[in-house]
Amino acid sequence: MSTAKSPSGNATPGFLVWRLSMKWRVAVDRAVGPLGLTHAQYSLVASLYGMHRDGRHPSQRQLADHTGLEPLYVSKLARSLEAAGLLDRARDPVDPRAVRLTLTDDGREVTRRAVSVVQGLLERLLEPLGGLDGERTRAFSDELAVLLDVPLDARSGAGQRPGEASPPYEEDSPEE
Repeated sequence: MSTAKSPSGNATPGFLVWRLSMKWRVAVDRAVGPLGLTHAQYSLVASLYGMHRDGRHPSQRQLADHTGLEPLYVSKLARSLEAAGLLDRARDPVDPRAVRLTLTDDGREVTRRAVSVVQGLLERLLEPLGGLDGERTRAFSDELAVLLDVPLDARSGAGQRPGEASPPYEEDSPEE
């Protein structure tokens, strides 16, 4: 019998969100690894697949905005996926600064398989809330969407770029 304590004891909501995101990232990495993808690559190709299905052909920047990933990271991921033959990158004829992304035939096939694998994984991970279509899962998703809609506040240090100074936390302030 395990004596490990649940991480939820006196944990803050932020810590729990972080722990859950790490748990899910690792689970997705393991699930899509056999298909030659990482979790970040999966997020990119699955989002691109869905956007294409909706008739949209996003630029790298639009895909970065959609996924929440940094534009520079999306560019790096797109280059690696292009080298693997899963997507094509092309300059936008209307805006030469923009790079449009398109899944290749192989990319669409790998993405379809990956989406199926991840859907099964999510069904299993969300079982405690009633599964992917459960009422508690819908409520949980609604609550997460509310939190994701809160703008980042520069005063809190959230959303800062690496190398930018952040304000001291109260416990880091010198004693008076």
